[in-house]
Amino acid sequence: MIRARYPAIAINTFEEEYVQWLAHGVAMELQCDLFQWSVTKGVRDALLEGAPPVVDTDHPAAALVWMSQPRHKRGIFVMLDLVGHLKDERTLRAMRDAIEQLAKSNSVLVIVESHAEFPPAVNALAQKFDVSFPDEAELMEIIKATLHELNQQQRVTADISKKGLQQVLKNLRGLTRRQARQIIIDTVCDDCRFDENDIPVILAEKRKALSGSGLLEYVESPTTIDEVGGLEKLKAWLKQRQDALSDEAVAFGITAPRGVLMLGVQGAGKSLSAKAVATAWQRPLLRMDVGALYDKYIGQSEKQLSEALRQAEMMSPIILWIDEIEKGFASAASESTDGGLSKRMFGALLTWMQEHTAPVFLIATANDIEALPPELLRKGRFDEIFFIDLPKLAARKQIFAIHLKKRSRDPAKFDLDALAAASDGFSGAEIEEAIYAALHDAFSAGQELTTSHIHRALEESPPLSVTMREKVEELREWAKGRCVSAD
Repeated sequence: MIRARYPAIAINTFEEEYVQWLAHGVAMELQCDLFQWSVTKGVRDALLEGAPPVVDTDHPAAALVWMSQPRHKRGIFVMLDLVGHLKDERTLRAMRDAIEQLAKSNSVLVIVESHAEFPPAVNALAQKFDVSFPDEAELMEIIKATLHELNQQQRVTADISKKGLQQVLKNLRGLTRRQARQIIIDTVCDDCRFDENDIPVILAEKRKALSGSGLLEYVESPTTIDEVGGLEKLKAWLKQRQDALSDEAVAFGITAPRGVLMLGVQGAGKSLSAKAVATAWQRPLLRMDVGALYDKYIGQSEKQLSEALRQAEMMSPIILWIDEIEKGFASAASESTDGGLSKRMFGALLTWMQEHTAPVFLIATANDIEALPPELLRKGRFDEIFFIDLPKLAARKQIFAIHLKKRSRDPAKFDLDALAAASDGFSGAEIEEAIYAALHDAFSAGQELTTSHIHRALEESPPLSVTMREKVEELREWAKGRCVSAD
């Protein structure tokens, strides 16, 4: 961009040091001047270590006037946190004049902000530049440099396999350079070792680093696919594609699967299946909190959605989970009461779903089909749309066995056939709740859990399919011919 003679470049990033390093490298390569301004230090020569500031340039207007002076040599002028000062009309005028003068000498003004939105004047005059997350090659350099630096202070032992190192690199993807460096320091500082035992620590630190943004949340997914009762067609579909996100699949000519939409009755196992997919495919599971994306400031919501999707792509291959997607974009399917925000957000998501090339597998779950915008159901958005119905007899028997094992009970000691027959119309979540209620009954009576305890709990708590029979039947009728049955 500097070679293309843009007179002004605007960068919104938390990686201020990295931008300064980039500017330094460009200045050295093009053999031009590099000056940097901040309100605390004024203008100083950024190519000379410890260079004194230019006198009386701490005020941004004065600094911009100084930069506007005619010069014979091309220069790069980096200004840190300028936007907050542009409310002053004198400073705003000085910025416009400076950009005009800098263009005459092929020089450039680089405006670096960490959080502020750029005002219209900057948007009109400056070209925006996005700082990308580091790729695996750069992350490798960060690891090497950080370990070398730590080893200079205290001996560090690095003993990690090539496979383990690749796992570390994948776990660090989607983080900024500062975050990646700090996580490496955190993992090494306790035992002065860098080995495969650090992999889960790095993943845990990454969760903490990402939790601050509130856009993407790491979800623990210990569930195995065997802990999901029934859903045999869905399981077979997932098993066939479990390696489709790998580099080998791409080399074979397979396009990475885009994702699945799971529609169905509440408690039928949609969320559980999302967690099980992540475990079966050995991919990180990240949940996007759509509600957290909405912001009271105009334009901020769309920006946060774009940032969340960009971060997901940088961390790929991953499983991205949007739970109850119809609630997050409810207004997109009806007359909007939010000024069209939901429709714009939903449109941005649809465009990304259609065009993204990174191996991000999207799992969206929904309970209320009437609230879903019809565009979401169009072919091509998802690889498949599955309907998850209430579990059938064999699946209910599996679910009872799974939850009894979870609570350290031997399923063989229970009449699973009788329990499966008695739980007709129950969802998997309702079966789990019945076992939980039966445990309380047995414990309070000082008895061991038996089939009769569970049978009584089933009788005392009617399922959702009874209390909302019409709604469930309507959902089933809608799914015929539109969805693939998951079981």
